[in-house]
Amino acid sequence: MTAQNANLVCVVDKLASRRKAAEANLPGVHVSDNFSELLNDKTIDAIAIVTPVESHFSLAMACLKAGKHVWVEKPLAATSQEAERLLAEADRQGKLIHVDHTFVYTGAVRKLKELIDQDALGRLYYYDSIRVNLGLFTDDVDVLWDLAVHDISILSYLISTPPTAVSAQGVAHFEGRRANTAFMTLYYPDNFVAHINANWLSPIKIRQTLLAGEKKMAVYNDLDPVEKVKIFDSGVQMSGDKSEVYNTNVDYRVGDIWVPKLSIREALSLETEHFVDCIINNKKSETDGLAGLDTVRILEATSKSLAANGVPQEI
Repeated sequence: MTAQNANLVCVVDKLASRRKAAEANLPGVHVSDNFSELLNDKTIDAIAIVTPVESHFSLAMACLKAGKHVWVEKPLAATSQEAERLLAEADRQGKLIHVDHTFVYTGAVRKLKELIDQDALGRLYYYDSIRVNLGLFTDDVDVLWDLAVHDISILSYLISTPPTAVSAQGVAHFEGRRANTAFMTLYYPDNFVAHINANWLSPIKIRQTLLAGEKKMAVYNDLDPVEKVKIFDSGVQMSGDKSEVYNTNVDYRVGDIWVPKLSIREALSLETEHFVDCIINNKKSETDGLAGLDTVRILEATSKSLAANGVPQEI
């Protein structure tokens, strides 16, 4: 831990190269290859699990049963059933599950949330995200579980109403591998729709999201070092007799562009501080186990749609 009132005391890794790197970068911190050391050490209050998804459930369950709070890398588990079991065990033990939905703690996403809560954008129309790069290919999950999970967690934070259905299509270009190029669409009440393009085969890295509302529209470019969020006073308005399509006029509004000031606080630093504060003061994490479970449920429905070549699945 690198937050006030918390100390990092031990790092465990199976790989000797990573243990060597930890020893070099974290002087004074005990480094081991024995996970049981963490479970048996009564002075350790919380354990962060940063491992492949397939191991999240077993490791997190062992931590909870040992009386530890847990921070789990996204997604929380490989199935919703595993996630539900983790939540039940956390409740029995009176311990916190915190899921590392890092983007929720960025200044850009928190600013978008502020604008939505203030009704600055108006009724929301759509969320359109491009999240592509070259690699990294993973063996345990497809590109949607790896990249689109970020957008799902962002949407869960921004939009209070959950999606009702999801459709997804994708391609595995290499035999024996999971989908590396995929597109998913989330359907919400009130005609709000979210579309996500996730790709491990792009020659360039893009992290750009459009969030359009009735009053204003936002562009969020996570790779822009200075102006990550821009607000456009642009939109479309219908006038005339809407019952008669030929008598309806379409008015386009193109106004000013506003670049809001964002918090420059590093997301992981803020997230770690929040995690520690939740433990010490018995608070609910903004990205708790329930948020993690909701995300896994959406991903499961996405996988079903992907296997059915895009047939929408209810959530």
